[in-house]
Amino acid sequence: MARDLQGKTLFITGASRGIGKAIGLRAARDGANVVIAAKTTEPHPKLPGTIYSAAEEIEAAGGKALPIAVDIRDEAAVRAAVERAVATFGGIDVLVNNASAISLTGTLETPMKRYDLMHQINGRGTYLCSQACLPHLLEASNPHILTLSPPLNMKAEWFAPHVAYTMAKYAMSMCVLGMAAEFKGRVAVNALWPRTTIATAAVLNLLGGDDTAKHSRKPEIMADAAHAILVRDQAGCTGNFFLDEEVLRSEGVTDLSGYAVAPGASLMTDLFLDG
Repeated sequence: MARDLQGKTLFITGASRGIGKAIGLRAARDGANVVIAAKTTEPHPKLPGTIYSAAEEIEAAGGKALPIAVDIRDEAAVRAAVERAVATFGGIDVLVNNASAISLTGTLETPMKRYDLMHQINGRGTYLCSQACLPHLLEASNPHILTLSPPLNMKAEWFAPHVAYTMAKYAMSMCVLGMAAEFKGRVAVNALWPRTTIATAAVLNLLGGDDTAKHSRKPEIMADAAHAILVRDQAGCTGNFFLDEEVLRSEGVTDLSGYAVAPGASLMTDLFLDG
C-alpha cells in the first residue's frame, strides 16, 4: 500500500479547527483533497477558524480544499455536501467523523435541548455521514472511515458524572463496532481517541482552560496517528479502537515529547480511559 494520501479525497466533519483541521493539514502535506464540512463561516469570538480560513491553510500546505458549510444534523445538507465533494474530486476515499458536541453536566443540569444537540451531532451525525459516504467509499481503492470516539468502557464511573454526553459519544463508538463488522473486507471502520487531553477549543472553553491546556498535547498527535491509520490496507485494519500514542509507537515513534503543549509538564489522561 502507498504510505501517503496523495490524490485521495478526505471528507472531514468539523474540520474548521482543532483536531479535524489538523488531520486535514497532515493529509494536505501529501497532496490530498480535503473537504471541510463544518458550520463555521464567520469568525467566532471564542472559537478561531472558519471553513474558509481552514481551506486557505490546507491549500498552503499542498492540498486541494473544498470548504462546504454544512450542519451534519441536516440530512439534505449532508447528502448535498457529499455529492458536491464527489462532483469536485471524483469520489471519496476517506470519511473522518470528527464533529462532536460536548456538555459535561449531570442529569439534572442537562437541558433536553443540549441532550438533543449532543445526540443529533454525535450519534446521528456520525451515522448519517457514514451512510451518505458509504456508496462512494465502496467504490474507492482503499476506503476508510475514521471516527473520533473512545473505546467502549462500560464502567459506571464514566456515565455517572455526565451520562448524556457519555451516551452520545458511545453512540459514535457503536457505529464503529457495528459498521466495521457490516462492511468488513470492503471498508475499514475504526475509532481513534487520544490518551491525553488535547489542546482544542473544547479544552480551553469547557475542561479547565489554559491550565488544562498546559497538561495536554497538541492536535498534531491525533493528526499523525490518523494519517498512520489511513494509509494502512483496509482489509487488515478494521474494527479497532485506537489510541493515538499506541498507533505512533507501532509506527516506531518512541519520543512523543514534541507533542506536549508545555514540555516537561505532567499530562492529563482523557475521558473514558482507565489509569
